[in-house]
Amino acid sequence: MKSSKEVSMKSFPLSVSLPGLVLMALAGCHKSKPPAPVPQVSVVTAQAQTVPLTRQLVGRLSSYYNANVTARVSGVLLKRTYAEGSQVQRGQLLFQIDPAWYQAQLDNDVALLAEDQATYINDRVTAERNHKLLPVGSVSQQTVDNADAAERSAAAKVKADQAIVDSARLYLSYTRVTSPISGVAGQQQVTEGAVVGSSNSDAGAGGTLLTTVQQLDPVYVNFTISAADLITLRQAQSAGSVALAQQNATTVQISLPNGSRYGRLGTLDFSDVTVNATTGAVNLRALVANPAHELLPGMYVTLTVALGRQNDVFLIPQQALQRDTVGAYLLVVGQDGKVARKNVSATASQGTDWIVTGGLANGDQVIVVGLQTVQEGGQAKASPWQPPATPASTTSAPAPSEPAPGSSPAAGKAQ
Repeated sequence: MKSSKEVSMKSFPLSVSLPGLVLMALAGCHKSKPPAPVPQVSVVTAQAQTVPLTRQLVGRLSSYYNANVTARVSGVLLKRTYAEGSQVQRGQLLFQIDPAWYQAQLDNDVALLAEDQATYINDRVTAERNHKLLPVGSVSQQTVDNADAAERSAAAKVKADQAIVDSARLYLSYTRVTSPISGVAGQQQVTEGAVVGSSNSDAGAGGTLLTTVQQLDPVYVNFTISAADLITLRQAQSAGSVALAQQNATTVQISLPNGSRYGRLGTLDFSDVTVNATTGAVNLRALVANPAHELLPGMYVTLTVALGRQNDVFLIPQQALQRDTVGAYLLVVGQDGKVARKNVSATASQGTDWIVTGGLANGDQVIVVGLQTVQEGGQAKASPWQPPATPASTTSAPAPSEPAPGSSPAAGKAQ
């Protein structure tokens, strides 16, 4: 009899090898996998347009006029005649310096003037009399000449005395310290009873600072722009991609330190022609109305400067732009449905959009939603992107369960 081992070996065809048997078994156990679905993405169509050219800068406020009120003569400060921090008018009395010495000096100079005027009158009468006596031989020609010389000398002395009187009267007027401009007078720097004045009273310079007066309507906004940025803008204007506004048409929107916007626009009124050697920036200045004195000198503010307009740029939602070590880029869906990368230039924004100045073309389908599901070179199915609705239009506040006594249902829903 044949063994069972010999029978089992003969039951399989000799042409079937062991690896073939394994592959046949695996093929029977596993079914073929279906192809992966094409990712769905939302896209926006790039369209070139013209948008405002703006820059976000930081500025500092300064007063329109800032005048130091100083003592122009020496003396004891008697009183202050204004309320600190109040509005004053040009020529208004602010301080009174003791005028006693200057009044006495003026009285003395006036008396000397009167004495010399009397001498001049006497010399003039004498000269006139001698001129009448000269033809009859009662006086000599020498006497007439001496009388004329005395008259001229007396007249000159009167003029000199008059100048001294005018000077003394001027110094007396300086004891009344008035405001040189209209504005807000600041804090008093010297108290009553202190000796004020100048080390050189005759020149009226270097006097003691008493207070300052600042005109706060309008005010200046001082800021800078880098020389490199300015050159780039001017080169872009020459190329036609940027149109810069004239100086008097360049507006400035101020954002206050608390984040709120100031209600009035400023206008650029000064642009320096030199570059600061230390900072490498150009100084600019804008003028803005300040009737309520809401803007205060020395305050730092954020500025949105409208320099003109940018031509042929693209507004792309911020979530569509990505960055890596190469730079900024966008993913677009081509006509063949394949995803492609486009390196772009985007350094500024407007609202919730990036301003793309290079790297895109009209009609490009830029992916906004679904960036994580696609890869460069892969397939994607595009549909138009819809901006999200504002919360006010999609949600409603719940009505209160029990309105407060005396309140209307409308008041409760408006909360």
